[in-house]
Amino acid sequence: MRAVVQRVDGAKVVVGGESVGEITGEGLCVLVGVTHDDTPEKADRLARKLWGLRILEGERSCSDTGAPLLVVSQFTLYGDARKGRRPTWQAAAPGPVAEPLVEEVCARLRALGARVETGRFGAKMEVSLTNDGPFTVLLEV
Repeated sequence: MRAVVQRVDGAKVVVGGESVGEITGEGLCVLVGVTHDDTPEKADRLARKLWGLRILEGERSCSDTGAPLLVVSQFTLYGDARKGRRPTWQAAAPGPVAEPLVEEVCARLRALGARVETGRFGAKMEVSLTNDGPFTVLLEV
């Protein structure tokens, strides 16, 4: 699994003009990509890493501050544009594999005590955020 993690001061997902997930104030916006060999155990590792990642103000984590997370599925994280001008998506897991694993990341975060908002899997989403810093890191588990 791959994740692009941004420290934000608010983030929101809109689908078809409707807000489906939103966090306000300090938190993390997390774009999650799934590949073919990912497992629920990897989803658990990613959730634990996100919950304890010390990238909020003062080198604190969501677990320290109770800051919320907005988690959005992002199959394009496994796009490969090394050849030609059009990316391939062969490394991205198909929806029936990816969707339950993204949901598992969210469920594991919630089990740890996190407030988690989400996008809508497979939908055309408009994601807006205020990157605080800017501060962005890549995670792979």
